[in-house]
Amino acid sequence: MRMAVLGMGGMGRALARRLLARGHTVRVWNRTPGKAAEVVEAGAVEASSPMDAAYDVEGVLMSLADDRASRDVMARLTGLGANETPIIADMSTVSPATSRELRETAPGRRFVAAPIVGGPATVAQGQAMGLLGGEREHVRRLDPVWRDVFTVQRYCGDDPGSALTYKLLNNYLLLAGLAVVSEAVAAGQAARLDESMLRDFLFQWPTVAPALHNRLDDVIGGDHHGWFTTRLGAKDVRLAAELAESLGLDLPIARLVQRLYEEAAEHGWGDSDIAAIVELVRERRHA
Repeated sequence: MRMAVLGMGGMGRALARRLLARGHTVRVWNRTPGKAAEVVEAGAVEASSPMDAAYDVEGVLMSLADDRASRDVMARLTGLGANETPIIADMSTVSPATSRELRETAPGRRFVAAPIVGGPATVAQGQAMGLLGGEREHVRRLDPVWRDVFTVQRYCGDDPGSALTYKLLNNYLLLAGLAVVSEAVAAGQAARLDESMLRDFLFQWPTVAPALHNRLDDVIGGDHHGWFTTRLGAKDVRLAAELAESLGLDLPIARLVQRLYEEAAEHGWGDSDIAAIVELVRERRHA
């Protein structure tokens, strides 16, 4: 398929490379120049604007940092004419309300929410899970893309906000679990436990979610150079808490977890992987 990928962060680059590897034609765009070099080398064509990228393609994948970025880029696509009918799929993690707004502003309402469960490495390997929301016909038109990018696809209904609700709940569980594991690791290290044995126990204990396993080494003694930053983590937990509040629920633990990631970002780990939250715990150790 002829595809455009808007946003060349870690996830956007992984999406573009996966599509190229599976034989799709890919045009890419990024707000800040210079991030698309590796995918251009792999065969993508870099466009000068979202409209330029979206011209004469069958699908547009947006992989952007937050709600504001998704709205801003969608606003730049509203000039697509009746003869230019790509399906626009937002794969960013935004609020359910923003996803519904994007559908209303998308040209012809040809919109799909497609948040990803997994990281850039799993996307590059075609092993991620896709949460798909929107009109089934629009989802179906991009079936070749979903088959090449995801190992599991779950259709969440015609309301795009439902796909985002599932994604936010998933990320909240991940981020809250990582915060607790970070406290356990810091406590174990302060008690001078054997780190090798501590690591083995953490991998074996059923109380540690399997989704956390790929960050255990980083929490124990890593450099926190992953892709999912503490700043983005704080944003995702905030969105989950705000969603609950819009439904009449207070999530005090979510607000606490949100604040922890915000503080980690404020203390110099804003561009570090979410595993850097352990540094906040270590920093607060009493002499």
